[in-house]
Amino acid sequence: MQLSETLAGASLDDLIALLRGKRFVALTGAGCSTESGIPDYRGPETRRRARNPIQGREFSRSAEIRQRYWARAVIGWERFSRAQPNAAHRALARLEQGGLLEGLITQNVDGLHQAAGSRRVIELHGTLAEVACLACGALEARAALQERLLAQNPGWLRLAADIAPDGDADLPAEHVAGFRAPPCQRCDGPLKPRVVFFGENVARPIVDAAFAMVDAAEALLVVGSSLAVFSGYRFVLRAAQRGIPIAMVNLGAARGEELGAVKVDARAGDVLPRLADALAGAPWRG
Repeated sequence: MQLSETLAGASLDDLIALLRGKRFVALTGAGCSTESGIPDYRGPETRRRARNPIQGREFSRSAEIRQRYWARAVIGWERFSRAQPNAAHRALARLEQGGLLEGLITQNVDGLHQAAGSRRVIELHGTLAEVACLACGALEARAALQERLLAQNPGWLRLAADIAPDGDADLPAEHVAGFRAPPCQRCDGPLKPRVVFFGENVARPIVDAAFAMVDAAEALLVVGSSLAVFSGYRFVLRAAQRGIPIAMVNLGAARGEELGAVKVDARAGDVLPRLADALAGAPWRG
């Protein structure tokens, strides 16, 4: 893909100049993973299909909502779990391995940063790779649960569905009624993916660790996030309050972009490898 004149010129140069010689932290959102085939909640393709994300309180209270979630998630997981890190993930891992990136805070639940080689990762919203029992707290690998789900619902993967954000899928209501969701293996309680649903709060220790990471940085790089959700936007506010320069790489508008010193309107996979080239001093072959 040819870079636009803006990206190839001053904006990329400004981004490099801002971060060069600084210890910086990255804050990543769904736009970092869309190039791996995982849709976001606010991208152009997702907006074409209006859908309301499941609320955490409703999930905990309603067996019907849990049944609907797991019926759709069985299909969504098949594609979601096969997603691979893209050039943006690999560039961030390379920056960390080179001692340039102190760590990253991600709003994503896909584990692609770790798969790419990033080690210091704070997952604000948890991970889809595990499920937890709402009754006893027991954890189970999502891959293992998938085997149980498929065993109790043979032929389910033959149903046609469009993948949706966070490993979910769009599935007609008439298919959901007969779905069987297996319970916790320890206590027979209901299971929930180990993620923060809409309406739930990020655990305080995780927020504090993320604040500490920002406070110790000399710059904040926001990648692939519209910052519409406060759980991520608060770290931009924190950096601004501390006088820490902020750079943003996002395709489209971002909340609080007036607080940033540099804003590059482009795909993360186009920008970050070139940023890594410039800061690490060697061509990126990812």
